Amino acid sequence: MFKLLFKLGGWKVTHNISDEIKHCVVVVAPHTSNWDFVYGMGAVRYMNLHPRFAIKKEWLKFPFKRLMIKCGALAIDRDVKNNNGEHKGAVDAMAELFKHYEILRLVITPEGTRSKREKWKTGFYYVALKANVPIGLGFMDYKKRECGIAKIIYPTRDFKKDMKQIMDFYKDMKGKNPQNFSVDLELC
Repeated sequence: MFKLLFKLGGWKVTHNISDEIKHCVVVVAPHTSNWDFVYGMGAVRYMNLHPRFAIKKEWLKFPFKRLMIKCGALAIDRDVKNNNGEHKGAVDAMAELFKHYEILRLVITPEGTRSKREKWKTGFYYVALKANVPIGLGFMDYKKRECGIAKIIYPTRDFKKDMKQIMDFYKDMKGKNPQNFSVDLELC
């Protein structure tokens, strides 16, 4: 169904990492509409990527559990404690997922909402660093009706330099509701 809606919507995949990269964090932006999920799922079907996304374990209960898992959901249990007896944070929990999967392309929307947000959540960067994996820059450009994963960045630990490169990539992208999208102006 997602593939059909993708095609009927006039979308095309212009960039694909397919089998090149087995482990990565895939940042997807702009995220301004619930339609992003529908077209995004269609795109990944065309790209044959089988991406996954992290979700609180509490969301994986009846009646949505089967559907969410089929769409790629991975449960994150933040109640688990580390060796020091402290609760693991979301970054640690997501980075640890890479140890358990031969292929894992973990999708994260750094805006964290469909509303306009001028400050991005940067946890994706720290997940990639901690897991020692690259960051794929996934995009959905509604103006061009194009999407894909166009660029791979290997975090250098120079946060400002890496984030500037990421913001430069996204600055001209148009979401379904362009008024709701902004790159992180502090990181440009």
